[in-house]
Amino acid sequence: MFTCPYCGLPQERFATLDADWVMLEPDMEPLAHTVPAERRWITVADGRVTVYGVCPPVVEQRCRIEHELACPSRALPDLWPWLTSLREENRRASERRDGPEPPASPAELPATG
Repeated sequence: MFTCPYCGLPQERFATLDADWVMLEPDMEPLAHTVPAERRWITVADGRVTVYGVCPPVVEQRCRIEHELACPSRALPDLWPWLTSLREENRRASERRDGPEPPASPAELPATG
């Protein structure tokens, strides 16, 4: 078990099929269809892990996630760019709606002379 340098929580180090290493969240195996394809890790027979990019995934398939996604001390990466764009547009639309309310009736209009 390794410790995250950002939050101090445990993370598990696994070798990948690409002869690299990845730090995974311990004791966390969500259903694969709830995780973006490029963020799903599965363990293969020899104990190494690989990205499980099958789309759509097998319904009951479980996967592992990188600790980076669960780390409370790091910003969440842009997992779905189209959703991030939509959220930003909705934030701007909400700000426009939160502007000053127009007067409800002509009686409330200021006298301009």
